[in-house]
Amino acid sequence: MASLPCKLMAQIPFKVGGDVFYRLFTNNPQHFSKITPAKIQACDLHDGDYGINGSAVEWKFTVGLCLFGLAYSVPRVLVFCIVDDEEKKQIAYKIIQGDLLELYTNVLVTYHVETKGGVDYVTWTMDYQLLNADNPHPTALVNFVIELIKETEAHIFGQ
Repeated sequence: MASLPCKLMAQIPFKVGGDVFYRLFTNNPQHFSKITPAKIQACDLHDGDYGINGSAVEWKFTVGLCLFGLAYSVPRVLVFCIVDDEEKKQIAYKIIQGDLLELYTNVLVTYHVETKGGVDYVTWTMDYQLLNADNPHPTALVNFVIELIKETEAHIFGQ
């Protein structure tokens, strides 16, 4: 029996400017391994070009999850870019391989940038379904993304 759709979101102000984050994440995601090496170890292009619909990119990253009292690290996912909308400053990836698919299905991760009251915000959304009702929701990924965005901003400011 399929579980109900689930969603996690985080919205973080990005003082450097939303365009900077959008261009970095879309066109140069491999730089995240230099900016936050403890979090992202690699971002390798498998097919197509970065930020182009239909491209396949493998992310190798480390985020601690706690499953049934045991520490668990999510080391890699292969994603397929399905939306790159420069006008909306949005990019979406469907996870097609990797460790997250052991716990979740129909995983779609979206980043978009918007300006509210003169402040640029990066919004991260993860839509997914639990494969098993006992599986935990991947809330550790929310903290991971918030830290990643803050560390990226600090790196750009030279802090």
